[in-house]
Amino acid sequence: MSLRPSDTIKKGYTRAPHRSLLRATGAIEDDADFEKPFIGVCNSYIDIIPGHVHLQEFGSRVKSAIREVGGVPFEFNTIGVDDGIAMGHLGMRFSLPSRELIADAVETVARAHCLDALICISNCDKIVPGMLMGALRCNIPAIFVSGGPMKAGKLEDGTKIDLISVFEGVGQFKNGELGQKGLDDLERFACPTCGSCAGMFTANSMNCIMEVLGLALPGNGSILAVDPKRAELLESAARRIVEMVHEDLKPLDIFTVAALDDAFALDMAMGGSTNTILHLLAAAAEAGVSYDLDRINSISARIPYICKVSPATANVHMEDVDEAGGVSAILSVLDRGGLLNSDRKTVTGRLLHDVLKDASVARPDVIRTLDEPFRKTGGLSVLFGNLAPDGCVVKTGAVQEDMLRFTGKARIFESQDEAVEGIMSGTIEEGSVLVIRYEGPKGGPGMPEMLQPTSALAGMRLDDKVAMITDGRFSGGTRGLSIGHCSPEAASGGPIAAVQEGDLISIDISASRIDVHLTDAEIESRLSELPPFEPRIRGGFLERYSHLVTSASSGAVLRVPGQHVATSVLSD
Repeated sequence: MSLRPSDTIKKGYTRAPHRSLLRATGAIEDDADFEKPFIGVCNSYIDIIPGHVHLQEFGSRVKSAIREVGGVPFEFNTIGVDDGIAMGHLGMRFSLPSRELIADAVETVARAHCLDALICISNCDKIVPGMLMGALRCNIPAIFVSGGPMKAGKLEDGTKIDLISVFEGVGQFKNGELGQKGLDDLERFACPTCGSCAGMFTANSMNCIMEVLGLALPGNGSILAVDPKRAELLESAARRIVEMVHEDLKPLDIFTVAALDDAFALDMAMGGSTNTILHLLAAAAEAGVSYDLDRINSISARIPYICKVSPATANVHMEDVDEAGGVSAILSVLDRGGLLNSDRKTVTGRLLHDVLKDASVARPDVIRTLDEPFRKTGGLSVLFGNLAPDGCVVKTGAVQEDMLRFTGKARIFESQDEAVEGIMSGTIEEGSVLVIRYEGPKGGPGMPEMLQPTSALAGMRLDDKVAMITDGRFSGGTRGLSIGHCSPEAASGGPIAAVQEGDLISIDISASRIDVHLTDAEIESRLSELPPFEPRIRGGFLERYSHLVTSASSGAVLRVPGQHVATSVLSD
């Protein structure tokens, strides 16, 4: 039998002190346990995130199942940030940076203690990609299992709602369309259970993507948190991780360029969050994969939008996707149309094609055929132009057809707070292009999500009348012509910093273009006259982050000059 990483801390007479400490944990029941694989149970249980409050119980269940099939489990925790609770104040600036802390925590615990494998219990926005990045760095057998989505909420009249309904309700309350009782009802009923928020927002987008990447078992993305099938999935994942140790099946055997292509294909088919682009690029960086943003548009051009979920529609949530057959059903439609690279490995031990062969669509109203899609092209697009030479992203699946081409005058806001104040003041004119800048990875710092301004626009019935552009991010719950990740960002001297009040901006999603009506010389002249960027926050983690973070176009990962990725480079 080949050596395992854990043999480093448990074999030989020089490791007697190590074994003594391991016995003190209580995890070693007898000497035979030193011959078994050491499995890290990476949990993200935390009381203040509804998607994670139930994960302590999940961890216990996973550990018991690992023990039953011949592994020795060691549970450890990561931090977590709830984007909804952190939204609209300083806390949101910690959200994206928390991804790096989580990745560092996974790498640190796994490598410091020579773990043989990882089972990652994740759920919400930055926890999934953070754990993925850490697992790719370690490259030991790993399997992901999420906490599952929450049920959609219901008002007394049966109307289905979710968290985005509440955010938009604030705008409706502000413009007098909704009374205090209506807002109170939204608040009380929108989030009825534990789990990740009920729509196709970032958390659920990432949990679905883990299935198509081949790093999670079928059902990971759609089985509800409170469904007994979720517990069965946990136990299956626990049993499988021990088998993967014996097979030596590692993340870099699975996370390939072909898998990334399929991940974006699913994203297009479901109209997933724009944040998935940011997170998959970050994961690619950890794996040593070079992935061109133009490749995403070529995928979008050939993948139809066949599953429309909230916020793109009000009546379909993750529970409906699960009833329709889940991610496997969506992938089966794509695979039978020859649109996937399904001849590749997954954590199941089978090729993706074999995993999908028995999948079928149970609700054609939720998952459509390739012949009758909601839209012939995918739900995400990357735009380029003189306003975003390195690209920007838009959730086209949540943009109305008559907004796919748009030209308007710029309204400039130097921060999200300024933008929210401007929107709530009622001074935004139809046909405007709101430009929110200095909110990128470096400038924010932390590239905060912009759910507050987009929800305010939607609540005030302006989301189909104005466009919004930012070097920050938008929530997966955003709808309307909201374009984020504008790169290079303003703080790095990107063209978005040169735009002035009243400049004309043209957006053409079908042509993948976004341009300000200025010449290159005019842009350069304006940029040369700007004062040097001054960081907004001094001291602590965020200042360090702002100095080390790269552009959104490369995933907003942390790198010191000349730093290499920790793993070998992958190729096609």
